[in-house]
Amino acid sequence: MTKDTAPALPPASPDDNAPLPHESGGNGLLWVLLVVAVAFAFLRPRAPMDWLQLVDWQTVGALAGLLAITQGVERSGMLQSAAQRLLARTTNLRQLALLLTATAAVLSALVTNDVSLFLLVPLTRVLATQAHLPLARLVVLEALAVNAGSALTPIGNPQNLYLWHRTGESFGGFMAMMAPTVLVMLLWLVVAVWLLGPRTPIALKPAAEPTAVRPQLLALSGVLFVGFVVALDRHWLLAGLAVVFGAFLLFQRRVLRDVDWALLAIIALMFVDLRQLAELPAVAATVGQWPIAEGWRAYFAAIVTSQFISNVPATILLDRYVHDLPALAAGVSVGGFGCVLGSLANLIALRLAKVPHGLREFHRISIPFLIVCAASAVLLRLG
Repeated sequence: MTKDTAPALPPASPDDNAPLPHESGGNGLLWVLLVVAVAFAFLRPRAPMDWLQLVDWQTVGALAGLLAITQGVERSGMLQSAAQRLLARTTNLRQLALLLTATAAVLSALVTNDVSLFLLVPLTRVLATQAHLPLARLVVLEALAVNAGSALTPIGNPQNLYLWHRTGESFGGFMAMMAPTVLVMLLWLVVAVWLLGPRTPIALKPAAEPTAVRPQLLALSGVLFVGFVVALDRHWLLAGLAVVFGAFLLFQRRVLRDVDWALLAIIALMFVDLRQLAELPAVAATVGQWPIAEGWRAYFAAIVTSQFISNVPATILLDRYVHDLPALAAGVSVGGFGCVLGSLANLIALRLAKVPHGLREFHRISIPFLIVCAASAVLLRLG
């Protein structure tokens, strides 16, 4: 088999072209979204260009670049090496779960929830190849952590960025507004980790063939990551994608072949389906009749709406009806829990984890978590 590496990188090991070990997460959601899109095509026909305009290509393009870079980091062997060192310094499952979720929460407030998952979920998956760990449970806790942590800052997630400009608050003022809700979510996150991560010793799996670390590929991926984030910040998406994909085409084509293209299709179809759902006259009429201008009604309306159309579209849809922006911000933040559609981060976490029955495990944990967080946060607001 021919190697995909160019002379600028060290020669690939014999198993370099083999797929990284993982289990498929399945594409059931992809087919459901595709069926819904076809149904909308018959019920509400529109021109092809109108369909394309439903997709937020900035988000899809950003995810494509980050997925490619993540694959480059995985194939560099750095995650395997880091996982070995982490396991050597961690004594039990609870300690590991607390470390991973705390890191996810802090990172998400600084570099957004999606980027945090791209950094941590692949590491967690590699940890599970080296030790007997409940991978699905750990990834679900990380998804809860990034949804909670990202709610604190204006730059943590897209809905906060939108609401920050709408409120006119300063950076610190917005954080102060969100802090009570975030503290409630983080408190329950610690409780969840404590209950779901018992202090059982971590059992290592039989030592496998050591993975060679390829520092040049790691360095290339690191440089591309920094450059791509800068390109996204400057709104140079196409240029950033051209550099990322061009570099991997030259030096490591296997990276691009291993990108989870199905995840990108799922995200694009989510925009197509959910935006058309929000545009339905019946939906607009129903929402317009709700007494949700302010207070706890606005808060619960944001939570419920997020369960069906995700929290970012819910924010945009409800903004015209809700005048209490702090209640709306708290509601869409808590609304990221519960149903997997509540937040785009949930889908990204499960797809990156690539575990069977991930949806079932997610809802087993996330729905009770939504209930206790929603009730606690509303009591805090009423108090």
